Amino acid sequence: MSQLDITDLKVTFKTGDGDVNAVNALSLNIAAGETLAIVGESGSGKSQTAFATMGLLARNDRATGSVKFDGKELLGLPTKDLNKVRSQQIGMILQDPMTSLNPYMRINDQMAEVLTLHEGMSKREAITAAIHMLDAVGIPDAANRIRSYPHEFSGGLRQRIMVAMSLLCRPKLLIADEPTTALDVSVQAQVVNLLMELQRDLGLSMIFIAHDLSVVKHVSDRIVGVYLGRQMETASAQKLTTAPEHPYTQALISSVLVPDPALEKARVRPILEGELPSPLAPPSGCVFRTRCPKVQDVCAHDRPAMIDLGRAHRVACPFHAPAQVILTKAG
Repeated sequence: MSQLDITDLKVTFKTGDGDVNAVNALSLNIAAGETLAIVGESGSGKSQTAFATMGLLARNDRATGSVKFDGKELLGLPTKDLNKVRSQQIGMILQDPMTSLNPYMRINDQMAEVLTLHEGMSKREAITAAIHMLDAVGIPDAANRIRSYPHEFSGGLRQRIMVAMSLLCRPKLLIADEPTTALDVSVQAQVVNLLMELQRDLGLSMIFIAHDLSVVKHVSDRIVGVYLGRQMETASAQKLTTAPEHPYTQALISSVLVPDPALEKARVRPILEGELPSPLAPPSGCVFRTRCPKVQDVCAHDRPAMIDLGRAHRVACPFHAPAQVILTKAG
């Protein structure tokens, strides 16, 4: 049984120019202890999927479909009940910790507030638990530095603090929304390794949202590729990063550099031409057709269904074909 089941999720938000469908009929699931990566270009609906799952959509956003966690429907859940799920069952890490940490509060107060509110701890107990968690995520001299303000930490340490805060109530599922985007390459590796270690030690499930395919390959069990809010392909990380079948995921995977100059020179790269269409006026039929090298006349009016290729590999393209891709983590 899946721990998280998302079925036909649609996220729509109103703008001055009209309604935008940020997520369109997206279905995915994640099992306990599994890491599912969601990849795609900016504007593909990755973060909106996470926000809908957490009940954190903006006021002008509306989500329909179904989001079930341990069999319990989250869409439409009263705020009081949803707060319990967010605090005790599902944690979330955002890509910029400075937008999540209160710059005017010391770290000890911010972390203690979570535990006193949701776990019923005393302030003293909460501080002790917070120090233990900061130690666990590698904050040096945590017992003293916990009284510091967010700006007194580096970007990498702030992200570690956000990881610690998201795990304070020992959630079952962790959603990491582009957690390394604002960090230097060396710090990115540290944060990714930390997440993998914590997942193993705590038995977490994880949704890892990213655009860096070289990172995703090493973090995830399965990968879902999305484009303009629609699922293009899903498969095991090994399959999708070595033999993707959808033209879009082939282009995404091939964009990752191979550190061996000879191999890199020999590669044949699918070229992803053009710009991402406006979600206000998405293409008819297949939303990827305006940039697809395999486009046919039928693509203009037929919305491709997901085709089951076996072994949990599904692709939304009737003209799919395997492409051998060499993907090695660069640098």
